[in-house]
Parts: sequence; C-alpha cells; structure tokens
Amino acid sequence: MEQSNEIMNLVKQNNGVVTTAMVVAAGLSRGSLKYLADKGELEKASRGVYVLPEIWEDDLLNIQTRFKKGVFSLGTALFLCDLTDRTPNYCHMTFPEGYNLSGPKAAGIRCNTAKKDFYSIGIENVKSPGGNIVQAYNAERTLCDILRTQNNTDVQLVSEAFKRYAGRKEKDIPLLSQYAHQFKVEKRLRAYLEVLL
Repeated sequence: MEQSNEIMNLVKQNNGVVTTAMVVAAGLSRGSLKYLADKGELEKASRGVYVLPEIWEDDLLNIQTRFKKGVFSLGTALFLCDLTDRTPNYCHMTFPEGYNLSGPKAAGIRCNTAKKDFYSIGIENVKSPGGNIVQAYNAERTLCDILRTQNNTDVQLVSEAFKRYAGRKEKDIPLLSQYAHQFKVEKRLRAYLEVLL
C-alpha cells in the first residue's frame, strides 16, 4: 500500500505520467504498477508507460519511452521547436548508427540514423504538446537537417521554418553556422539567411 502511494506521488510530480523505469529507479516494485492499473487508478498507455485515467495520452512521450535512443528530428522537431504550425502526419526520429530499426519502423516511425559523432549534436529536452519532457534536436540542428538533400523536406516547410527562426529573439546564428559547417550545408544556409537577415 505504501509503494502504491509513492508511485501515485511520482505520477503527480510528472504531469500524470509514470514509467516503469522511473518506478524501478525509485526503488519501488513493478508489481505495484500492475496493481494500480488493475484497480483502475492508472491506465497502461503503452509498454512501460502508465497515466492517470483523466490525462490525455501523450503519444510523443510514449514513443520516446519505448525507443529511448530515438531523438525527435526533422518535421517532428520543427513542430516541437515551434518552427512550424503543421502537426506532423508521422513521427520522425534519428537513432545512432547500428541501432536495430525494426521496432520503431513497425511502430510507424520514420527513422534516420546518424554516425555517433553527429547523433548527439544539438539534443535538447523540450516540452511535448502534452506538457512532458522529450528529447528533440534543437532549432539550429533541425534547420541544418532539413537543408540536407537526402531528407527531401518540402520547400514551403523549409521557408516557413527559416522565417520563424529569423523572427525569434533567442536565435543563435553562430551556432547555426557552426552546425551548417559540420553538416556541409553552408551554401544552402547562406541562401536562406541572406534573404531573411
């Protein structure tokens, strides 16, 4: 009973969501999660993710919990970084090279891989629409990613993203330039920035 109360406290501290990993890290029993779900105090949202019954399910948090190595990227990161109003039709994630993509692909995720040197560049914690923290690439990294030809991003989406970025107070042009150099998209970036800045 005491463990159930501790789990419910964890849930309340985390916007009505708790994961099996959080429960185990707190030294609590996984069985208590099942007990709370059987009682109807929690609902199983996806594998390893439990929510209060009155909470809207956060698909991005569920995906992030299932595929911990995945980082939201491209169109999904544009949305999370507020560089577009378009809600993504599908979820984009980037995984480290060598990661087995069969699970995420089966879940309908559009997957990219990146070499270890590039995978970790620009990862940030951002708020999902459900108010939970997920990992996505920052605005500067995402802008460089959408300029890369293999990503085939819609030209209108790219233009809108750069216009929104140019209008921000918290833009970091030196960081954007550094990333453009690392990802070899300097010429394309210059074309957009010359028009907007």
